[in-house]
Amino acid sequence: MSSQRPSGWYAVPAFAFFALFAALPMVIVVYLSFTAWDGLGTPAPNGVDNWTRLVQDGEATASVGRTVLLMVVSWLVQTPIALLVGVWAAGKQRSRAVLSSIFFLPLLLSTAAIALLWQVLLDPNFGAFVGGPQFLGDTDIAIYTVVFVISWQYIPFHTLLYQGAARAVPPTLYEAATIDGAGRFGQFVNITLPQLRFTIVTSSVLMMVGSLTTFDTVLILTNGGPGTATRILPLHMYITGFVGFEMGYASTIAVVLVVLGTALSVAVMRWSGFRSMSSQQEGS
Repeated sequence: MSSQRPSGWYAVPAFAFFALFAALPMVIVVYLSFTAWDGLGTPAPNGVDNWTRLVQDGEATASVGRTVLLMVVSWLVQTPIALLVGVWAAGKQRSRAVLSSIFFLPLLLSTAAIALLWQVLLDPNFGAFVGGPQFLGDTDIAIYTVVFVISWQYIPFHTLLYQGAARAVPPTLYEAATIDGAGRFGQFVNITLPQLRFTIVTSSVLMMVGSLTTFDTVLILTNGGPGTATRILPLHMYITGFVGFEMGYASTIAVVLVVLGTALSVAVMRWSGFRSMSSQQEGS
């Protein structure tokens, strides 16, 4: 049997797709960040005016802070819940399969549908909490309400990642630990968590980068309000470009989002040692 490696031509469609739908739009956005453009007509080059404005834009700075807050709190909420539920759902009991099926239902709904659903449920006049806290109208808790809705939608997805990884852990590791007298908690801390470390990294990167690009949920739930309490950077970019018709400046914000997402991904990968990942199978 020939051991010849597949031809590099097999990768051409993937590279072409990436170049057409990712690299080229990014190049165009970078170009537009150095122009003044209202979305119509021809973009007019304006040097670094957009970048100077970005540095001096207090709302953009505040939006970055809200975005970081949203990202950190989302990670703190979603990671432990998804991890624990994923490990639990990896069991083979029939009841777990039924409950897991119900738990994963949010994955079948669109983001817009979920945002509209919670907007109605949290409405202070005819929602599920009439007379209760103003979840979407209180500047102190609105951002955390957004985190709750986002978590409700995406925890099932990350749970699936952990469930699959937990099922791949060699059973002999648990059998050996049981013989050594380790209890369930000890097995979880000393076997399950170490075996899931790269899944945790993958989930964390997806979660953090996703938080940097969250847009439609916030737009539908609060539209950045009350005031600007939930106006995160992606929404600030949308309002600047499609409401204020300042496409050039909005492109500058888009470039910043790409740089932040890329830098964050690389930092997490380097810090976690993910790039030097080796086999986690027993005996390796």
